[in-house]
Amino acid sequence: MAWQGIEGHDAIATHFAAAHARGRIGGSYLFVGPSGVGKTAFAMALAKSLVCERPQPGFTACGACASCVQADADSHPDIDVVRKPDDKSTIPLELFIGDDAHRMREGLCWRILLKPAVAPRKVAVILDADFFSEEAANCLLKTLEEPPDGAAIILVGTSLERQLPTIRSRCQVIRFSPLADDAVARILQREASTGGGAVDAAAIERAARAAEGSLTRARLLLDADTNAFRSRLLELLATRPLRGVEVSRETTAFVDAAGKEAPPRRARLRTVMETALEVFREAARQAAGLPATEPSCAQAATAWSGHADAATAAIEHTLDALDAIDRNANLGVLVDAWTAILEEPRLASRR
Repeated sequence: MAWQGIEGHDAIATHFAAAHARGRIGGSYLFVGPSGVGKTAFAMALAKSLVCERPQPGFTACGACASCVQADADSHPDIDVVRKPDDKSTIPLELFIGDDAHRMREGLCWRILLKPAVAPRKVAVILDADFFSEEAANCLLKTLEEPPDGAAIILVGTSLERQLPTIRSRCQVIRFSPLADDAVARILQREASTGGGAVDAAAIERAARAAEGSLTRARLLLDADTNAFRSRLLELLATRPLRGVEVSRETTAFVDAAGKEAPPRRARLRTVMETALEVFREAARQAAGLPATEPSCAQAATAWSGHADAATAAIEHTLDALDAIDRNANLGVLVDAWTAILEEPRLASRR
């Protein structure tokens, strides 16, 4: 049975259960690992266990006490959650120390110093830890280095490289791995059954295999519109010379169809970039004489495999574009810039 229903991270749960049994829960943790593998879900479940009045064997929350009920309702006074606003490129400083009129009288760094209201400890969960401004990170350093007695601070990011050295050095690093294909498939099957829809076992298996351990990506791959555009993108990337204007126009239309909210728009564009990365990586493998690992991308990859440098440059540019998606870049401008770079003469000459 997965720890508190979270697949794939039982070893990490065992680590925390042992630390709790010894009274050795740390003050500051940094969770790192790929997107979509359950880091946020684990952090929130851990916070719930940390405030539970009657934690069960294996350090699981009882689910019935007043603290658990409040945690489930996202209203526990001793669990503080901070995240990057959708319209910001970084986590604002005022979320940690208050605005100009309330410096150090509001914000997480002030609230965590207060005595717990009902639980035995205060817990802070900082999501989107990849997006600290240097100023905000510096304000948090003393709190991370010397948390109040019994308090626990959990930062959730994707990689150590995206954290400031001063943040890394003050936290215990907990590494999350991609989910196994069968774990992704189990979750998708459970969600499909709960949703009351038909369970397409074959489609779920395909999505789980292609998701590279990310549940978020697997869910997108099950979406009919996403699948249709993925097929269209492979056709466009297989065409030489690349018709950049057409790629840009159709990609922008696909992103715009997600609506006005930023998260689903970014998720769609991320899927586009990840599909392109599959093509370029497959092209690099072909150029090196290695066997194919993504048969669905083979035809498009062949168009890019004439020279390994071309595929490598395309990989680098696409990774840069992926990095910009969550940094509040204008998505339309980003798509135009990405396709324009893929059309550059220095890339075309390598092909």
